[in-house]
Amino acid sequence: MPSFKGIGGILNSPDQHNMVTSKIDDSPEKNPKTAPARNWLNMVYSPSRLWENRVSWRITITVFITILLVQTSVLLFTVNPYEKEQLEGLREIARTALVSSLNDTKEQMISPLSKQSVKKLLANTLIEGITVYGLDRSAIQNYGAPILLQPKTSSSMLSGYRSVDNLHYEVLLSPGEIGRPYNIIVKLNASSVEPRVVSYIHQSLLILLLLSGFVTSVLMLVLSLWLLEPMILLRNNLLNAARNPEKPNIKRPKKEMCDEIGMAIHIANDMIRQNASNLKRLRIQTENKIHKLAYFDVLTGLPNRTYFLEKLEDNIKHKLLEKDDVLAVLSVDLDHFKDINDTMGHEIGDKLLEAIGKRLVKALPKNAVIARASADEFMIMAHLKPDQPDSSVLVEKVFASMTEPVNILHENFQIRVSIGVSHYPNDGVNAHTILKNADIALNRAKAEGRDTVRYYSQDFDRAVQQRFQMLRDLRNALDQKQLHLHYQPQFNLKTGQLIGAEALLRWWRPDSSKEGGAFISPVEFIPVAEQSGLIVPIGEYVLKTACETNKMWQKKGIPPFRIAVNLSGVQFHRGDITSLVANILKETKLEPRWLEIEVTESVFMENMQTTIDILHQLHQQGVEIAVDDFGTGYSSLSYLRQFPIDRLKIDQSFIRNSLMNIDDRMITKAIITLGHSLGLKVIAEGVETIDHENFLREEDCDEVQGFKYTKPIPADKFLTFVIDYNRNLAKNNKMSMVE
Repeated sequence: MPSFKGIGGILNSPDQHNMVTSKIDDSPEKNPKTAPARNWLNMVYSPSRLWENRVSWRITITVFITILLVQTSVLLFTVNPYEKEQLEGLREIARTALVSSLNDTKEQMISPLSKQSVKKLLANTLIEGITVYGLDRSAIQNYGAPILLQPKTSSSMLSGYRSVDNLHYEVLLSPGEIGRPYNIIVKLNASSVEPRVVSYIHQSLLILLLLSGFVTSVLMLVLSLWLLEPMILLRNNLLNAARNPEKPNIKRPKKEMCDEIGMAIHIANDMIRQNASNLKRLRIQTENKIHKLAYFDVLTGLPNRTYFLEKLEDNIKHKLLEKDDVLAVLSVDLDHFKDINDTMGHEIGDKLLEAIGKRLVKALPKNAVIARASADEFMIMAHLKPDQPDSSVLVEKVFASMTEPVNILHENFQIRVSIGVSHYPNDGVNAHTILKNADIALNRAKAEGRDTVRYYSQDFDRAVQQRFQMLRDLRNALDQKQLHLHYQPQFNLKTGQLIGAEALLRWWRPDSSKEGGAFISPVEFIPVAEQSGLIVPIGEYVLKTACETNKMWQKKGIPPFRIAVNLSGVQFHRGDITSLVANILKETKLEPRWLEIEVTESVFMENMQTTIDILHQLHQQGVEIAVDDFGTGYSSLSYLRQFPIDRLKIDQSFIRNSLMNIDDRMITKAIITLGHSLGLKVIAEGVETIDHENFLREEDCDEVQGFKYTKPIPADKFLTFVIDYNRNLAKNNKMSMVE
């Protein structure tokens, strides 16, 4: 039996797959005269190649065994008749020989056989023994070998008897068969019968095998041409489609078939082609969608920052290096867009961004590349020709496009923008540098009041580098404990009693000077800390240190007073300030009433509802709340009624100018009156002279702090100050009572 591999073997064997595929798709002969013969030979011999799969062998073996079993069953039914036929032949031979040797005697008691004829019969025929019986079944004469068979009655008379070893066959010849009035039993030599039967069986089996093989081959030839070969063709097409769904190598049958199998192959091939077409279309659509998502803004449809950066790099590498053109890059930021988004909702904000994008596209030249770089920032790139090298024309077009208010859902929004501009090659020779410098210029425009334009200068970059250096130094200062707290006392203006202290952050940065270092002004490093988010850990340090120090003073016997700690907007909204305050109070064991949290008006306006919730949570803990720098921000009576505020703190700029500026004097009076009308305490900071103090006393201000009493001093010196101040206050009060 030839070796073969099943379907699984072919599927896993590229060589066999290629062999089968190539043979299925044999191209016609180029010579038209030999093509019919070749096609006929292919039809005859091509199925022999199908034995390489298991299905062919299963069908072949099943068909062969089935035919063989049927033929064998038929053979079993013919063996016995054949054997009987052979025995009947012996009987007929014996009868013919015996009849020819009988005498014509009519004497029933005398044997009809002569000795000479018996001798010839025994010598020349298969007869080995003869017994002659009369009509009455009485023995008349015995010749040759003894005979076992006895004549019986006619109803049960045996026609023949075969010995156990199958070598002898005894038969009874009746008077009717021999034409004489005798019953003669003949013993015949039957040794040749069994070999004939065996030979018959062997020949029949050989014929059965040949016939089964022939029928199986013919059937398999037909099945292979009409069933198996199309099945393998279909299998190979499906396999090719699985390996390469988009470009399947589909083979066609050599001869189109109009039956069910041919229809199935045709439908399968159509489905494979349709699937390949769908996959190609889906891939193209997906690639386009991915490209659009990767390079374009979903909201505005404009290119995004990635596309803009690649386009900028492409312009520099492939175009501008060969020309004298100047490339201008504008970074445009919408001023206070976050306020619109927060107050009006993201739906309005999104529609506003769409409208701004359309205005920029309409206002700027067609060759300009306009992209949405981030939430409210757009990037513009345009070539400046040698005859028009000034980018101010582009800037004016951007500003002009924002002149008219934007109408969104019957609401008008007046949009202002800040613009930063950089140029290639003056401000950089690669895309990242140019883009970075445009952003630096934009940040300078925003820092200097917004609604303006700034062109990149190296001074801007130096300022940015200084800021980054400041940030690195500030991180190092936090790690190396270079940050310390100074405290400025707060007094009851009527009684003179020290009722609190404000904790103020100070940074002593060591250096190589002979002083060993210098104080860095909070005006310099606090904005950097807020912009970087470093204000959160710094604020936690300030809060914890202030509470620990206040508790330490109480343990040393100083009458308790509140400690005021200022929280920045970043710290207030970014961290879990309520949990932080609760944990620090628990850790330092300071009673909540001796802690005051100072927040500015800008904190209130960032997220009104969140601020209300946080302040109520702090107030429920027992912490006091003060509004710092009151009057300098967006003052609203509505939030003063909603927030749990204990104290208004008048900004020091009003106090310092109150004696010389009537407006500041009137503002100070108004704040004091407003605070009292709302049931709040009012504290004035920046009190530097006795005149300031007298003015505030006349206006019935509650509390004061300032340089008139002392500058902010370290914790150890503050302790001494408090002890001395309380002693002097008690002494003065005692003297006043005596007087």
